Amino acid sequence: MEVMEMSDNELKEQLIREYVNIQRLKNSKDRDRELAYQEKVLKVKLQTLGIPTEDLEP
Repeated sequence: MEVMEMSDNELKEQLIREYVNIQRLKNSKDRDRELAYQEKVLKVKLQTLGIPTEDLEP
């Protein structure tokens, strides 16, 4: 398995995106809907990287 390293800027961008997502969830009038949306987006990103998401479900 190839390990890819993130640059400092890529890491900063990722952390900013995570922070923004948490703020969106905290301020959402429909938290369940926002959470479902964020979960869908994250699953697509993981699958695009070849990471199976089936085993992540509780």
